[in-house]
Amino acid sequence: MSACYVGIDVSKDTSTAQCLSPEGEKLFFIEFSMNAEGFSKLLSAILAHCKNLSKVTAAMESTGCYHSNLFCFLASEKVNCFVINPLLIANFSKLSLRKTETDKKDALTIAQFLLLHKDSLSKAAPVQDLQDIKDLAKEKESLTCLIAGLKNDIKRMLQITFPELESFCKKLFTETMRDFLKQFPSARMVRAAKRNDIVKALTHADGRKRVIGDPDELIGLAKKSVASGSAAKELILPEKIATLDHLINQKERISEALVEACQALMIDDIKIITSIGGITDTTASSFLAEIGDYKAFPSYKHLIAFVGIDPSVRQSGKFEGKSRISKRGNRHLRHIVYLMTSCVVRQDNIFRAYYQRRRAEGLPFKKAILATAHKLVRIIFSMLQTKKTFEVRG
Repeated sequence: MSACYVGIDVSKDTSTAQCLSPEGEKLFFIEFSMNAEGFSKLLSAILAHCKNLSKVTAAMESTGCYHSNLFCFLASEKVNCFVINPLLIANFSKLSLRKTETDKKDALTIAQFLLLHKDSLSKAAPVQDLQDIKDLAKEKESLTCLIAGLKNDIKRMLQITFPELESFCKKLFTETMRDFLKQFPSARMVRAAKRNDIVKALTHADGRKRVIGDPDELIGLAKKSVASGSAAKELILPEKIATLDHLINQKERISEALVEACQALMIDDIKIITSIGGITDTTASSFLAEIGDYKAFPSYKHLIAFVGIDPSVRQSGKFEGKSRISKRGNRHLRHIVYLMTSCVVRQDNIFRAYYQRRRAEGLPFKKAILATAHKLVRIIFSMLQTKKTFEVRG
């Protein structure tokens, strides 16, 4: 057999595979377990129909973590592997009038989609280093969300134990203030403490003896505080602060590892992207980790669609619905692009002027940010393609 195309419907414990010939003829169907024995069973079935594995093409849907080990196994055996957006398969299956949904039918649908679109699919790079970078980027995003949620919890509790504290110090989560709150999580405990202990707790521990705020002002606020007494919250708050310290340190380590891994693989691309004011090594690394090989995108429009910030328009006859972003792309990448855009609007004159112009044209905040994000992605795509850094032309 000259070639064969294998569609795989992946699940946690047991998966299914359907193999088609180049003419669309069904060659075999098997069920296999997601372990070493099952992987070998799948490979044996493939070899029975095609001895040259380089002529075998396999595709599976992106299923979070479940497809990764199978993908790496097949790639290590020199099988051409693709990971396909589940939305593409779902839309393709709608072309069939039959509404049957079984694992066997799903595997066949993936194989048929692969056979029909084999020339236009973007190949997922079977490089473990790139997958590691993606894992680091996702972990960093997850930690960022956990930190934000924990900070909100702490602020809500402080509204009960010491509501006046935020007026004393706008930056509640600096290292010094976190150390202070672990010792004095309530107005009652500040009132009960000695002044020297308050001064010591507010002194930065970096050797410069920088005092954060006036201790007497803080003590005065504590004496006039309307805080409710809560022994439980006085116990819980220091524990939450300690957890916050741990998450912040963990995020710093993950961010450092992410930047180092990206620099080892794509240092030139990082330098190109960070030439735009406001984009750091960390956000550039996260962006590159999620897009993978940018050469796989035929144009910036395909990259924008992959991000999921392309417009989705509802129009029929004289009716025209509201335009919204599709949100059909990579949600992790969409979040990264939003953060990048927010930063460049604050720190780069070119993008800030563009954002302000769109606001002056009547766009609300979010739509103006999205319009700027479009411009940012277009420029980054062009810079990466041409290998040129960002330059402001007079």
